Amino acid sequence: MKKILSFGSILILFIVLLFLGPGNYKAKNTLRVGASNIPHAEILRHVAPMLKKEGVKLDIVTFQDYVLPNRALIGKQIDVNYFQTPAFLDQWNKENNANLVDLGAVHLEPIGIYSKKVKKLSDLKDGAKILVSSNAPDYGRIIQLFQQHGLIGIKKGVKISQATFSDINYNPKHLKFQTGYEPKIMPLIYNNGEGDAVAINSNYAVQGGLQPYKQAIALQKAQKDSPYNNIVASRYGNRNNREIKLLVKALQSKSTQKWIKDKYKGAVLPAER
Repeated sequence: MKKILSFGSILILFIVLLFLGPGNYKAKNTLRVGASNIPHAEILRHVAPMLKKEGVKLDIVTFQDYVLPNRALIGKQIDVNYFQTPAFLDQWNKENNANLVDLGAVHLEPIGIYSKKVKKLSDLKDGAKILVSSNAPDYGRIIQLFQQHGLIGIKKGVKISQATFSDINYNPKHLKFQTGYEPKIMPLIYNNGEGDAVAINSNYAVQGGLQPYKQAIALQKAQKDSPYNNIVASRYGNRNNREIKLLVKALQSKSTQKWIKDKYKGAVLPAER
């Protein structure tokens, strides 16, 4: 009888925990952080010992796309996330009528242009096809790279962070920007030799075995207050949470910023302040 009761109690406990779900259960002094695998989760693992000294344990949940981390944050399955840019967050908030907040920049993953057909952007031929992912918040910085090399121009009054390829009004080489690919498959597209050039965000480039600093024919540079810095984001209601503040402090510390610079050798850059 005792065995039956014991099994029944365990079953009930399992059902209760299943019902509560990860969004409603949290171990004491544990901060659950959603992040992309590279470089975000790596950087989080680097700062974990700093937080442990403050009595905070990091529980890192990795995601393979740009869709789920904010949904998990809204659903309280995680406490904070670290994977996106302010431009991406602003657009996501507008599209989802949400109020997630930017708690500070940590690093920049420079977008790069890769090609197996030319050695520099200026060598692209008339009508060259540039393959771009479906991640619209990246379009502005891709446009900026081509603009900096004098290949395209955009309509007057359009903010670069909000620019799309339909805003291009100067394109003497008739470059064709083809969008719609999943961000994570861009390295594969490049390796397959598709298109004349491929735009790839550095986190996916590194995951795909590429070396942005060596292989990109054009690479974005860090700028102060860049809308493309990668940030820590939280729900508005827990923006002043002590554990989250300690996380941001650790990520923005001089030692962590130096570690980022040394480890990634230009593929990931410390945020300019």
